[in-house]
Amino acid sequence: MVTTKDFEDTEALLTGHFRLSSGLHTDRYLQCARLLMWPERAGQAGRELAGLLAEFRPEAVVSPALGGLIIGHETARALSTRALFVERQDGAFALRRGFRLEPGERVAVVEDVFTTGKSTREAIAAAQAAGAVVVAAGSIVDRGLAPGALGIPTRSLLSLSLPAWTEAECPLCRRGVPLDTPGSRHRA
Repeated sequence: MVTTKDFEDTEALLTGHFRLSSGLHTDRYLQCARLLMWPERAGQAGRELAGLLAEFRPEAVVSPALGGLIIGHETARALSTRALFVERQDGAFALRRGFRLEPGERVAVVEDVFTTGKSTREAIAAAQAAGAVVVAAGSIVDRGLAPGALGIPTRSLLSLSLPAWTEAECPLCRRGVPLDTPGSRHRA
């Protein structure tokens, strides 16, 4: 079972001053890639998340690039479904690389971390635009997604209450602590 100890053991829970992909600031960042770089841990997380999503009978898994790629693939493997991903094209998520979803195909969107749900909502919209029916969303960690925020059922392996602030409210900014932007949305 994936636990906070797994994040500690793989040095995937970072401390500092970070801007999340959502734009919020935090003093703790979950670098899920550090956890997922270990194939056995990635496979275990995928099997556990598949177990939570199986009741929705997804026929495919769609994940946002970059953070959702590995966990989406491992979850799809455990569900015996296809693993597709959406990536940004002209500022919006889209299926590319010849990926297609069939009209009415049941899809689970799988992400590494839920914070505000922005990337997940964008992935859901891309799957729906391709004709799919998004039946659920899953993540390794839910760090405070508001109940009902995605409009579909959500499942997560871990729920961690980690602080996050707008830039204007950030106590670390007020103290002049240097900012790191590890999320892929903010990379040049």
